[in-house]
Amino acid sequence: MRYWLGVVHRDHVRRGVDQGIAQLDHGSRAAIAKLSPGDGLVYYSPKDVYPDGKALQAFTAIGRVAEGEPWQAAPVAMLGKEVRPWRRRVEYVDGVAEAPIAPLLPVLELTRETPNWGWLMRRGTLEVTAHDFRIIAGQMGADSLFR
Repeated sequence: MRYWLGVVHRDHVRRGVDQGIAQLDHGSRAAIAKLSPGDGLVYYSPKDVYPDGKALQAFTAIGRVAEGEPWQAAPVAMLGKEVRPWRRRVEYVDGVAEAPIAPLLPVLELTRETPNWGWLMRRGTLEVTAHDFRIIAGQMGADSLFR
């Protein structure tokens, strides 16, 4: 089992949660192919709305990758062109609270020794440790992921 952090604006996260899917790095096949059934996935949202929303800097959804393979969706308009994004099913935890990243910066292995942690997030999809995933899940009220 592995743990993943996807960097996605909150409005896009909410659409994915409503549909029970994950889409990472603007629909990249390579990003979504890293995820396997049973893996943990948490979203960090730098802003509330894409592209010019207000700063948010919070974890906004969390869940487990469901059984099944990635698939390519029907064409959608994205970034001014038509694309066919790659997606996976995810079982999201209902009723979680958003968790600001600021109080967790000195605790997370991902950020505690990285003065410019924002640059890490520019990767779009990052593998995180079980330690970090547990801390984030706890802050969001998603302890059920570890039962």
